[in-house]
Amino acid sequence: MTDNPFTSLHRTGRPLLLPTAWDHASATALAAQGFPAIGTTSLGVAAAAGLPDGTSATREETLRIALTLGSEPYLLSVDAEDGYSKDPAEVGEFARELAAVGAVGINLEDRMGSAALHAAKIAAVKSAVPDLFVNARTDTYWLGDGDRAQTTARLDAYRRAGADGAFVPGLTDPGEIAALVKSLDVPLNILYSPAGPTVPHLADLGVRRVSLGSLPYRRALGAALEAVAEIRAGRTPRGATPSYQEVDALSRRGTADGAT
Repeated sequence: MTDNPFTSLHRTGRPLLLPTAWDHASATALAAQGFPAIGTTSLGVAAAAGLPDGTSATREETLRIALTLGSEPYLLSVDAEDGYSKDPAEVGEFARELAAVGAVGINLEDRMGSAALHAAKIAAVKSAVPDLFVNARTDTYWLGDGDRAQTTARLDAYRRAGADGAFVPGLTDPGEIAALVKSLDVPLNILYSPAGPTVPHLADLGVRRVSLGSLPYRRALGAALEAVAEIRAGRTPRGATPSYQEVDALSRRGTADGAT
């Protein structure tokens, strides 16, 4: 593929830590912390729309958030579940739509289905949008039993189909991670887990990208519930609380003093 800034972020001296957003405010707030790239979380997008995650029900919501975020001054990678179709051509067309509104990366999961079909989807995306960074996810540790040989075989098929990166959520064992890094010739993406290795440890293991998945969304929801519980109990909520003005400013996309 033609190199782009997002690809380059996988080749620095430290892993790309990719925070995940579910709306404009969360993405803008994260970018303000200095993150050059922002991902989306399919769970957060689905939950915000009242739809189930992982069922290919959020195609339009995913395109909507890409349209909202794709023109912002950071690089955008979109979690597109399984591509929202079993037809590789339709997945390729969806990828083209994402790229047209500014996305530079796409995450595609195999859900432990046919590896050949997933490889065909990846090939269709690369044919439709050669410069789009395809992060090929296998769910062998997320939904399966964590078989290393199966993981390696699936990722090899996806790499040969044109995948630019490999994503193995649920893999937390340092030895397994290090072994997988050695078997790959594309960057390995690991889903951060509070119970797993720290980001510096993952860097030492050779991981090139660390995703946060739905963790920021779930933490935000948890913080809201904790605040309400504290107030109901007659206590003052703890933790950081952005002001009304600060949050309102996050939504003012190119407007002046709130004028539209």
